[in-house]
Amino acid sequence: MSKAPTPVDMHGKPVAVGSRVRLVQLPQSLLNELPADEVAELHSMLGHVFEVTEIDAYGKPWIGKGWSNPGKGEYKGHSLALEAAEMELVGEHAL
Repeated sequence: MSKAPTPVDMHGKPVAVGSRVRLVQLPQSLLNELPADEVAELHSMLGHVFEVTEIDAYGKPWIGKGWSNPGKGEYKGHSLALEAAEMELVGEHAL
């Protein structure tokens, strides 16, 4: 079995578990499949910085965010596998 390639951000910088990345773009195909309230939640993530929590078997870095609404007893969250064009490395390794 071949090893998945090391993921990179939009500038070609390597991304690993623990890296901090800014979400700069959402995949249109995902947005087309979700209800309007979930699309709004995903759009609220744009421009924010997230820690990469895992790299999957395909070499995709994953980020996530959760929203709690104690008044309704609800918790919702989204996890995203990112392509290079959708993230920008921030912090000590950024441009």
